[in-house]
Amino acid sequence: MSAADDIGRGDIGCLNLRWSLALLEGMVSAGLRHLVLSPGARSTPLLIAAQRLEVAGCLQLTPILDERSAAFFALGIARAQLRPVALLATSGSAPAHWYPAVIEAAEVGLPLLLLSADRPPRLRGWGANQTIDQTRLFGAFVREFLDPGLPQATAPALKAQRALGRRVALVSSGQRAGPVHLNLPFDEPLVPGPACTAAVDLEGAEPPLRSVDAGSIAVESVVNVAECNDSEGNETGFARLKTGPVAEWSREAEPREVEPHGAEPMVTRLEVELRSWPAGRGLILCGPGSELRTPVSSAPRLSLAPSLWRCAEALALPVLVDPLSGLRASAQPAIAETQISAYDSFLRHPKVARVLRPDWVLRIGRAPVSKLLGQWLEGVPAILVSETGVWSDSSHDALLRLELPAAAVCDALRVQGRVKPRPDWLARWRAAEQETWRLVDASLAQASPSSGLASSATDTSADLRLRPSPAVQEARIDERKAGLLRTLSWSEAQVIAALRAAIPDGEALFCANSMPIRQLDTWWRAGGAQVTLLGNRGASGIDGYLSTLAGIHQAGLACWGLVGDLSLCHDLSGLLLATRLDRPLLVLNNGGGHIFDYLPQRGLADFERLWQTPQRVELSALAALAGLRHWRVEDAEGLDAALSEVGLTPGMIECVIDPEVSRQAHLAFWEWIRVSSFPGPDISEA
Repeated sequence: MSAADDIGRGDIGCLNLRWSLALLEGMVSAGLRHLVLSPGARSTPLLIAAQRLEVAGCLQLTPILDERSAAFFALGIARAQLRPVALLATSGSAPAHWYPAVIEAAEVGLPLLLLSADRPPRLRGWGANQTIDQTRLFGAFVREFLDPGLPQATAPALKAQRALGRRVALVSSGQRAGPVHLNLPFDEPLVPGPACTAAVDLEGAEPPLRSVDAGSIAVESVVNVAECNDSEGNETGFARLKTGPVAEWSREAEPREVEPHGAEPMVTRLEVELRSWPAGRGLILCGPGSELRTPVSSAPRLSLAPSLWRCAEALALPVLVDPLSGLRASAQPAIAETQISAYDSFLRHPKVARVLRPDWVLRIGRAPVSKLLGQWLEGVPAILVSETGVWSDSSHDALLRLELPAAAVCDALRVQGRVKPRPDWLARWRAAEQETWRLVDASLAQASPSSGLASSATDTSADLRLRPSPAVQEARIDERKAGLLRTLSWSEAQVIAALRAAIPDGEALFCANSMPIRQLDTWWRAGGAQVTLLGNRGASGIDGYLSTLAGIHQAGLACWGLVGDLSLCHDLSGLLLATRLDRPLLVLNNGGGHIFDYLPQRGLADFERLWQTPQRVELSALAALAGLRHWRVEDAEGLDAALSEVGLTPGMIECVIDPEVSRQAHLAFWEWIRVSSFPGPDISEA
């Protein structure tokens, strides 16, 4: 029976189902594998269609009560797998709850398909129940908005609907990846009648379009949807589609030579663009999102790392790796020579900051977590690499923006001879990097010798033995150091060091915003185990943390959590998803928003009540609500014991931090950096 027959029988519900099946079949043909839904009546046709695709083994459905939580959950899946994830909600205010996650997806460039069910157009503006104007609900935060109107019965209309599904999936995962909004009105009845014969028609789907964007988020070969079941009809595709292909992710693997990027026009364009490259000493800054791949993301996506490290090694360029760049964790010795991660600390030394100031910077990815680094680079001519065309240049220093794959730019820069290698320049950066981590190791080892955290120094090269400088011997510096050791006896520094030692190769850490991500930036050194460091840094909000973490786990990526007490409380509905976690969650409980302790707001009237906003909540009760085991630790020894007991299983470890002790520890450490003598070639001389 056809859609026209449905009309003839008056079965609008069946027509709605055929329309919905065509749309979702098109999306599946272009890479959709997961749909996250919140319950509602008006979205019933789409949900029934999704159910049938789930039975066919082509789609996984996850129902989540709270739309905001559902949206961040979908965001987590998209972040881990780098493939389209659909969101479904009923009409009215329901889709508006997606807004914070939509903003994050838009800023970062993650593929979300926003499916908002709606009432028929004739009811809009007439006071009908649960009916609002959903047109362009998300404004400029979506790559496209489309409303195909009410379902139609003709074959060309169904063909167009299937093509629409393919289109939005490909747009969301294309060169300028991001959310796409489809508003989908349905008339009643919403449930098909018993005579409805609408069925999944995967083999009848049009051949999928193919994206030619060289560096776009890869949709795992646009799929042959007929392969959702094996030859005997078993749902073997379901497990395969849940996690997607696993990229090569071995710390032992050597970087492979890559084929020249793009066709001849790209090569020619690079030759022209690089002619204006500035002279002098340079560096590469890899901000958040420079390398998006994770151990469970789509394998075909071009990796930046091999081209980046070959370029840096050949040209003796320091590479500053933001914690969310995807490039801070690596164990290859050749990489360690150019990889710089302690910049937020050693740039506080006035002479070091002056000696290391570059003549130009090649910027990849978004703005770095470190505010100090961003301020230090103000006024330095920048070359932006942004394949998506985004301007990441808040200091307005860009000379040039290259809308090309970063790997291609690195390859061209390496072979075209426009940058003269300066080994002495790189040596200065290495000296500052090594001395800073030596000071960190010495501080942690002496502050808590029984905690075992001094073992973090073992991945530092043998020439980093303690070398007290004459300045450090001065009484005033000894006094500062003694105060530092007292305050460092228990602070976030120990928590980060313990996490870095505990997380196994190939797993991930999802870090919350505000203070936790800044602590990670300060205390997580480059190298070590191959750990994927993740965060929602597009809009840098503290919302949706637990829901995003649950989505990352759903994607098949074993992921630890690091969150502050306020971020945890901000997403309490995410606790309902805690049963999906399979790794520990560490909570830095310092009793409120103590990022303001480092800002000018500190000391204002009613500071604690209006800015820090401490929440009087027993985290043990929240853990019990979520079905998680709970540990409360107040020192390094307690943390070591809790990590040993929890192992690689879910649980909440509450790390109680005295905020004033932590603040004094950080201020003392930065002061120690400022007055230390940095060894190396002219590193402290200017």
